[in-house]
Amino acid sequence: MSRRSRGALAIVLHTHMPYVESFGTWPSGEEWLWEAIAGCYLPLLELLDGGAPLTLSLTPVLCDQLEAEGVAERFERFVDRVRRYTHEEDAAGLRAAGEQALARELERSWQDYAGAVEALRRRGGDLLAALSPHVQWTSSATHAVLPLLASDGGVALQVTTGIESHRRRFGAGWQGGFWLPECAYAPWLDDDLQDAGVGAVCVELTGRYGLGAPEHLRPIQTGSGVLLTPVDRATMSLVWSPDGYPSAGPYRDYHHHTIHHHNPWGNDGDAYDYARACELVRAHAADFVARTLARLAQAERGEGLVVCALDTELLGHWWYEGPRWLAAVLEECERQGLALVRLDEALAQIEPVPAPAELPSWEPCSWGVDGDLSTWSGPPVAELAFQVRAAELELLAGARAASPAAVRELLALQSSDWAFMVTRGLAGPYPRERFDGHLRRFRQARGGDPQPQALRNLAPHAEPLALLGA
Repeated sequence: MSRRSRGALAIVLHTHMPYVESFGTWPSGEEWLWEAIAGCYLPLLELLDGGAPLTLSLTPVLCDQLEAEGVAERFERFVDRVRRYTHEEDAAGLRAAGEQALARELERSWQDYAGAVEALRRRGGDLLAALSPHVQWTSSATHAVLPLLASDGGVALQVTTGIESHRRRFGAGWQGGFWLPECAYAPWLDDDLQDAGVGAVCVELTGRYGLGAPEHLRPIQTGSGVLLTPVDRATMSLVWSPDGYPSAGPYRDYHHHTIHHHNPWGNDGDAYDYARACELVRAHAADFVARTLARLAQAERGEGLVVCALDTELLGHWWYEGPRWLAAVLEECERQGLALVRLDEALAQIEPVPAPAELPSWEPCSWGVDGDLSTWSGPPVAELAFQVRAAELELLAGARAASPAAVRELLALQSSDWAFMVTRGLAGPYPRERFDGHLRRFRQARGGDPQPQALRNLAPHAEPLALLGA
């Protein structure tokens, strides 16, 4: 690494989608997957194919959906039969109301979808295969908050199922990078992770060390051998916070939409001006790199590592200009002399600090509200958390006779997404309906009625005996 004396930046893109394929359409359901393919995954793939040294984490549950039969065809139908129509209808309505600039913006933004279809066709309609050369990190099977699981067997089921699905799809090149869902970590996970072959995880330690502390700039070596890699909230907040870059006036307003949920306005209330937004993207990319260099100056001996971890779906969906900003950051790193590295490479070169003596007594932490687990276990969702644990213990007690259908429904129940959406008041009744449906089918499967069609392609190779560590 030629610029090690100034430290390095690793941008980790955590790419995840709850299992929505075949579960609902609009406004909640598999439309989320189609929007992410068009607005996030395909634009990111362009950067990765161009050699961008980004760290890509794909959750197994997202891979399950991208691998499902007929996904590319259904995506194309969505674009042609839904998005084409809704853009035309909303543009016509705006023109009739005298809003010519807004109508022109909708006609421009339709090309994003048309271009996405062509981009997928160029790759033979197989997005997962196209992403395959770039995937470094994996995660648990269905994005479960691991410290909230009831048993070592439950952790083993989630972790080993996720890792084995990664190896089956992407080969033996995995170097041990494992994304802890929601960055949820507890010291008692270390041995289970190490036993599964995990070498490094990302953790959120802002609550322990404080925002901007130098402790966030070096990995921590645990006694089990697993590296704890702190994410740097001070850097991430430049993007991911209420007053971060995406809130600037010229950027597209995600929350102000037409009848069919298109967004032709800027945050400042004016008609969205794409060229104007692109100018600001370049300025924000330059600012991001300059601030990262200043952050690295706080590291000892110039050996700091800034880990900026972002949800991939932020870039292109929630923040429309995100992929363009990311491309501009790559250029600015070169211009300002900041080493941008993949996380596995950085961890192989930087000396970790030993774990503090008090590590075994640490409380669980996450990147949720207040840095704890309350987003997934607090009063609004406590009942869900207890029901998931009860189902896990029930299945564990009869693991040797458990059906694959019951195991897969348990995995679906354990997803962090349902509790997150309930706590945040997102997607109306959808998350509770999904949770209740999986719980009902879990009980049916335990009673001998597997309903194998319900989950289609979720965790198709999950093994019941993983609950026993077998």
